Amino acid sequence: MPVHSIFLHSIFPDALNQDQPPTPEQARTWCAWLETGNVLYFPQTPVPVPGEDLDFLLGQFQTDNRFHKNIAYKPASDQISGTDARTVNGAAMEHLRAIMRRYSASVAGFLTTFLAPYGQRWQLDYASCRPVEEAGRDMPLHRRNDLLHTDAFPTRPTRGRRILRFFHNIHPSRTRDWMLGEPFSCVVREFAPGRLPLPQPDGTTARLGKRLAEATGLARLAPRWKRTPYDEFMRRLHNAMKEDEQFQCRCAREYFQFAPGSSWMVYTDTVPHAVVAGQFALEQTLLVDLAAMVAPESAPLAVLEKMSGARLT
Repeated sequence: MPVHSIFLHSIFPDALNQDQPPTPEQARTWCAWLETGNVLYFPQTPVPVPGEDLDFLLGQFQTDNRFHKNIAYKPASDQISGTDARTVNGAAMEHLRAIMRRYSASVAGFLTTFLAPYGQRWQLDYASCRPVEEAGRDMPLHRRNDLLHTDAFPTRPTRGRRILRFFHNIHPSRTRDWMLGEPFSCVVREFAPGRLPLPQPDGTTARLGKRLAEATGLARLAPRWKRTPYDEFMRRLHNAMKEDEQFQCRCAREYFQFAPGSSWMVYTDTVPHAVVAGQFALEQTLLVDLAAMVAPESAPLAVLEKMSGARLT
């Protein structure tokens, strides 16, 4: 069933004007397209990975099962997780860290110009390398990528910031296959308030408890103490979408195949998405301040606050 409210906008190299920055009007249009639930697709990635870096990534992952999970790079601490530090030798780990550091910085540099209206009002969140074949992955229900969902990070609540993700298919010959569903404003009304209660502001006790948890460091150990009512609802919605077999079977969706060497970006807190096939991809996540939005009324927080009639962060 076609999803008429989802559009894939192809951005071709000649439209990027790489010798000069985009005009303010063009950059603002690109921001608005993203914020209102569209996917920006680059048939040829604007953030190419050096050949020697690709050779290392593809060679290591094809021959070395020690790199068996999604590998996360944390720019704030310059750390890698998702590998077995007991068996990965220091040289390989440092090489991997250097590659991911370069990729993260390259994406941030490109988006600084491409999405200039944001004025870098974002937090550079994790980058990841995804070497595992997506089709048929054996994962717990809430961690499955092949079920339509909107993103909510259980251990890294956004507190209303938008989740912008930039992807790159680094497989030399295979597409990366996605499903896209109807936008957040449609999906949320299917689940709330009927199956999920609308979020409500924290009461006095909850507010005091969270302040105490932040002051004592407990919030670092128990992420639930860091979640706002908005974050808690988004986490529940993410889980409810994956748990609902009828929703997964009957909801409107479109299929897209992202070509080898291409990139795309999307606000994954707004656009329901699923990854159904593909291997070898890079990704960078940014948490963008709501105050930077050019279409703030489209943000999930704005939609939920309008439905609830209350502030949720």
